[in-house]
Amino acid sequence: MAEAAQSENFLGKFLVLKGAARELWLTFFIKFLSVAAYAVMNLTIKLWLSQEFGFSDKQALALVLAWSLTMTGVTLLVGSLTDALGLRRTFFFGVWICLFARLVMVLTTNKWIALLGGLFPLAIGEALGTPVLVAAVRKYSNTKQRSISFSMVYMMMNLGFLLTGYLFDWLRSSMGEHGHVTLPLIGVTITTYRALFLVSWAIELSLVPLVWWMRPGAEVVDEELRINPAPVRSPGRSFLGALQTTIVNAAKDTVNLFVSLFKQRSFYRLLAFLGLIACLKLILMVMYYVFPTFGIRELGEGAKVGTLWNINSWMVILLVPIVGALTQRFPAYGMAILGGAITAGSVYVMAMPTAWFEPAANGWLGRLVGHWYLQLSGDIHPYYVMIALFIAVFSIGETFYSPRVYEYAASIAPKGQEASYSALSYIPLLLGKTFAAAISGALLSKYCPAVGERHSGTMWLVFALLATICPLGLMLLRPYIRVREAGRDN
Repeated sequence: MAEAAQSENFLGKFLVLKGAARELWLTFFIKFLSVAAYAVMNLTIKLWLSQEFGFSDKQALALVLAWSLTMTGVTLLVGSLTDALGLRRTFFFGVWICLFARLVMVLTTNKWIALLGGLFPLAIGEALGTPVLVAAVRKYSNTKQRSISFSMVYMMMNLGFLLTGYLFDWLRSSMGEHGHVTLPLIGVTITTYRALFLVSWAIELSLVPLVWWMRPGAEVVDEELRINPAPVRSPGRSFLGALQTTIVNAAKDTVNLFVSLFKQRSFYRLLAFLGLIACLKLILMVMYYVFPTFGIRELGEGAKVGTLWNINSWMVILLVPIVGALTQRFPAYGMAILGGAITAGSVYVMAMPTAWFEPAANGWLGRLVGHWYLQLSGDIHPYYVMIALFIAVFSIGETFYSPRVYEYAASIAPKGQEASYSALSYIPLLLGKTFAAAISGALLSKYCPAVGERHSGTMWLVFALLATICPLGLMLLRPYIRVREAGRDN
């Protein structure tokens, strides 16, 4: 009775991690560091392409689009590849690729070497990491630990984003937006944005001992830890030959998986649901690929765009457990509509005239955001207040819908295919990244150019209208695409 009572209280939910396999704790720390390394690069990539190599907004974001599509294609193979290579080996493979690719991006000034030897190999390395961590949580946790373990991973992810925002602003403030520094020992001079890639590389390097400490073949089964034998490589085959065979087989397994899924009606409904959610994830990707450039152009070099975006991480970390507990009894589909409406509505703040927010910028809200939070001096530009309000409301919406997307995908899956359906919950993020990269270059060039008259509000209005497609679509198509969620009444 005492144990049952303890498991019901808040502290008891965390105490189930007592005695968890060391691989699970390592997974939490790896998630934190891998997200931080990725997010530093993600915030910098568009600025780096434009400053280092002179790509226009359209060209830079077209390259981001190609990079995203490469990552998407590799991500689809990762599940089957991990089954063949083993979780630890697959993640190690991705880390070493990321380290090589990031180092190329730091040291080279040749755009073709930077793209072909850095940017696109990095897409492969990143794709080999992120989905593997989701599988790691499931593999290294028992039934009682699983729920809180996924919550811990979500928290670690946001802590990684939080660290990134401060690093991004601190280095740009220390070196200047277009500064230079000479690296000791090797004597190579790098720019501010390449220095940010170097920080990302250093964070990635810290993953190596953590992954090394994971035991090959470790798995938690039936509440106990087992060490399974590592997959045996084909006799008489070289490592590269065996790897090539493994990749080909993984591609075939992935194709067969999708062929079987396309025969199920619930799969088409899930795709429609996820396609609409992608309109919300579009805004998330805009905050990485458009927001830094917009902030620097509208607010000046050194604008604290990372610290502003950190409002999202702080709010998500604080609100997700509370919102999750309060809305647990409501269906995931309904929460997606509510969260989607709040998220889409937040973007309209950025489409309003800045003159409407001048009184707020000159009042207590401007002092709170500008003088206290951002530590600015003098007059506060209305955009600071607008951005803070937008991100705050956006974050509230995210806490309602984002965790429930994964729940919905798992809860409607046919028995025995929970993993396949859960893996598909990454589709909105990948589609959102693709949409953002495809349209943002033209919008930036037209409405928020580096030189000339700007109408940034129009650009944000386009983003807001696209985001609105999600809640409207979910409501209008509800009779056709909603699938009954396991354990809930319609």
